[in-house]
Amino acid sequence: MRLATLNDGSLDGRLIIVAADGARAAHAPAPWSTLIGVLQQWTTAEPALRAAAAALETGAVEGSFAFDPAACAAPLPRAPQWLDASAFLNHGRLMERAFGTPPIPDFDTVPVMYQGASDDFLGPHADVPLPAEAHGIDFEGEFGVIVDAVPMGATPAQALAAVRLVVQLNDWSLRALGQHEVRTGFGFLQAKPSTAFAPIAVTPEALGPAWQAGRLNLRLHVQWNGERFGEPSASEMNFDFGQLIAHAARTRRLSAGTIVGSGTVSNAERGAGSACIAERRMIEKLAHGEIRSGFMRFGDHVRLQACHPDGRPGPFGAIDQRVVAAAVP
Repeated sequence: MRLATLNDGSLDGRLIIVAADGARAAHAPAPWSTLIGVLQQWTTAEPALRAAAAALETGAVEGSFAFDPAACAAPLPRAPQWLDASAFLNHGRLMERAFGTPPIPDFDTVPVMYQGASDDFLGPHADVPLPAEAHGIDFEGEFGVIVDAVPMGATPAQALAAVRLVVQLNDWSLRALGQHEVRTGFGFLQAKPSTAFAPIAVTPEALGPAWQAGRLNLRLHVQWNGERFGEPSASEMNFDFGQLIAHAARTRRLSAGTIVGSGTVSNAERGAGSACIAERRMIEKLAHGEIRSGFMRFGDHVRLQACHPDGRPGPFGAIDQRVVAAAVP
């Protein structure tokens, strides 16, 4: 099942069901008008949504319409909680060098995670307003899961069973601000503006073999200003989503609708390229003794599209965004 949210001007948007081929969509049946409402009553809502999705596939839904990703908000325009990890250790080690910080204790065995802003997510084609180019504007391509309620102390297996939807996202970063915030020991705040999401959220079983034991067997194709930047594989995730969710729930319960991110997709094999500029800059420094890439400028755009290993487009749709100067009061 594939779900998306139309940007209708309301805080939570209008929930729609998207056909498997991505061509057609239909409004979710009453009373399931928002995705957050569905997630909060998943046991009741899921059968009705699945029946509507099956009817859409057979053409039996009246009022279906062409699916337009540009008309979509994030699948969840706002969420109870947004937690982002660093589950690709190759990326984490490179970022330690980039920030000049000492190695994180137990980094190989205990996930690291921060709590980001969840009140103002961006849609897949929304412009990204930011205050200054000097802040070091960077994209970060990754994946995430949206969970049902998770009890405190859940095991990784229990946590993985709570995954309801899988998403693709761009966790925007301001690197010049992040260096200071990392050193404070309090985590990110100003360095993490609103996160953007691909238009479609997908149930795990609809991913087929692309979803394996809490990991995605997909490549994230990244283009910056129309040029190839990388296509790292998500299969090299060192911690699976069950482990990440359980880590988040160790001392707290998680509300239905909580989103847990993988962190930037990253591969040790340099030919795969990167999913963020900061990683490429550190690779350049290690390989050439100098950084050769700058960060993004106003007017730049980035496109992120998950694809199967054979190159077929994945089920999430693309994130295609342009960075613009914010209208600061």
